Amino acid sequence: MSNKPTTTDLEWTELDQRAVDTARVLAMDSVQKVGNGHPGTAMSLAPAAYLLFQKLMRHDPSDADWTGRDRFVLSPGHTSLTLYIQLFMAGYGLELADLKSFRTWDSKTPGHPEHGHTRGVETTTGPLGQGIANAVGMAMAARYERGLFDPEAPQGESPFDHTIWAIVSDGDLEEGISAEASSLAGHQKLGNLVALYDDNHISIEGDTATALSEDVLARYEAYGWHVQRIEQSPNGDFDIQALYAALKAAQAETERPSIIAARTIIAWPAPNAQNTEASHGSALGDEEVAATKKVLGFDPEQTFQVEDEVFAHVRTVVDRGREAHATWSKRLEEWRTANPQRAADFDRINAGELPDGWEKAIPSFPAGKDVATRKASGEVLKALGGVIPELWGGSADLAGSNNTTIDASSSFLPEGNPLPEANPYGRTVHFGIREHAMGSTMNGIALHGNTRIYGGTFLVFSDYMRPAVRLAALMKLPVTYVWTHDSIGLGEDGPTHQPVEHMAALRAIPGLNMVRPADANETAIAWREITKRHTTNPAPHGLALTRQNVPTYEANEGVAKGGYVLFEAEGGRPQVILIGTGSEVQLAVEARDVLQAEGIPTRVVSMPSVEWFEEQDQAYRDGVLLPDVKARVAVEAGIGLTWYRYVGESGRIVSLEHFGASADYKVLYREFGLTTEAVVAAARESVEHADANRR
Repeated sequence: MSNKPTTTDLEWTELDQRAVDTARVLAMDSVQKVGNGHPGTAMSLAPAAYLLFQKLMRHDPSDADWTGRDRFVLSPGHTSLTLYIQLFMAGYGLELADLKSFRTWDSKTPGHPEHGHTRGVETTTGPLGQGIANAVGMAMAARYERGLFDPEAPQGESPFDHTIWAIVSDGDLEEGISAEASSLAGHQKLGNLVALYDDNHISIEGDTATALSEDVLARYEAYGWHVQRIEQSPNGDFDIQALYAALKAAQAETERPSIIAARTIIAWPAPNAQNTEASHGSALGDEEVAATKKVLGFDPEQTFQVEDEVFAHVRTVVDRGREAHATWSKRLEEWRTANPQRAADFDRINAGELPDGWEKAIPSFPAGKDVATRKASGEVLKALGGVIPELWGGSADLAGSNNTTIDASSSFLPEGNPLPEANPYGRTVHFGIREHAMGSTMNGIALHGNTRIYGGTFLVFSDYMRPAVRLAALMKLPVTYVWTHDSIGLGEDGPTHQPVEHMAALRAIPGLNMVRPADANETAIAWREITKRHTTNPAPHGLALTRQNVPTYEANEGVAKGGYVLFEAEGGRPQVILIGTGSEVQLAVEARDVLQAEGIPTRVVSMPSVEWFEEQDQAYRDGVLLPDVKARVAVEAGIGLTWYRYVGESGRIVSLEHFGASADYKVLYREFGLTTEAVVAAARESVEHADANRR
């Protein structure tokens, strides 16, 4: 561990220091005006954030989405002013009025940074630990992107080389997800990742001695990170030269991710509020704000004071950003000339377009053959991988079960890994037994851009990754979850591994589209639809797939609409509609045969995706679920919460309202009443109730 980074040639003027102190004043005033927020960390981190945005990062405020830019992740999202003030100073479109409307309705400066809401915000942060895991994903994506377009270039000489910068807090590093993601980053030797650890010893409950005593840098050194520590300057503020030297040294370290611990004093230099837990999440108060302004040499009677000279100075970063962008563009043009085919691929991928004819690669499956949907998914993935080079992904150590290996000969692993298939630009990702980090690194990969990512585990373990899934939905990210072993149908592993409430719980997340295909052909069409949607209407998608074999039916394009008529009633207008999903569609089909034989015309509706179905217009939905047919039965091997809105007063639900057991899946379905006979009985009851209410 290096304790004393070498001082470098940083030019730091009085005007730079005045700009930093201006940032501190703006942080205090923004929180004071609204009456709530987190001023302390924004005050103490002001020099670090300023150094990154004004002196170190390669970015262009006039083009926030520039491919060649460095990325910045503020993992402790509660200190959003740390980012907002730098975006204001650097010219990303925020103005003083936006800082004055901090945390208020319809402002560009919400309480935590929101990607897609505020220009220049690379990811939505707030739930601690998610940001650093996003940064790990961005670093992974940067390496894979380089492999797509410029793998032979020496390190640092490709237009696709850039740095992922992150600020992390004690809270981030206490959350378990950061351990998962940091372990993965060290294993992957992500030398393009630099994290600054704000070691301020303060959390909401006071000194971090209440809950944290480990040697954080020793832990990160054990993960395989390059670690440094910098000490405070004698006055208690950042030692700017030491911080700059450490950040430059970290950026120069290309074989390992880097973390720099910096001991800071929260709310520095507030005379009374500094180093207190109160300054973490509360306005300092008028008297303390005035006293702090005096310490900093500002007029205590003024608010949101930005001197013209300071404003002009910080906005020069716009010109520097344009110059850096122009230099990069020249390098990119040279690369284009030398790599015309890769340049064409880059233009297509960067535009979010798919290769011509890609859909033709998707296999179809003969009706009548029993195939597990996880197996069908694996075949589709391999086929798509052959024509969509930007598609990559893997599993949380369950690849053989999830069928997520897109290329067994090419694993995304760094140079020096002993496995023969190791390739720093490999297609297949081994996330390890780290579901939560997998979810959040997938978010970072999607946020980085220019690739398409998927990740797999058992559906029951979606619980481990749910916070990241929720954030993916909030950010509308095009990620795909391959969740297999989707019910008690997985059998003997028993109730710890058998999802019961998971489909309903995941369907409850706004913006997450869940797809539970009935068979191999529905699986293939679902993959095609998801791939299309990730181009035209980005949102996270979860595929819930069977372990056990299920019957294959004729392919039907209605899958893309979320619900459709799989088998129509015979002998007249339907008297009852059976709604099935996933592996239980076969029970609805078998029950239809029995009911038809009894003279009850029965329609079977397969509904792989409630979310897709709800997108359709009312006429289509009414055409599938006929409003005048009140007798309805929904069947799914999980809790029935999803289906009440569809079956109505006369309807019935055949579901599983308790945990499973360890036994052969056929025994479980029989013993728990998920049978053809149960669906038939429920249909008869529903018809009887509907008829009685009609009289």
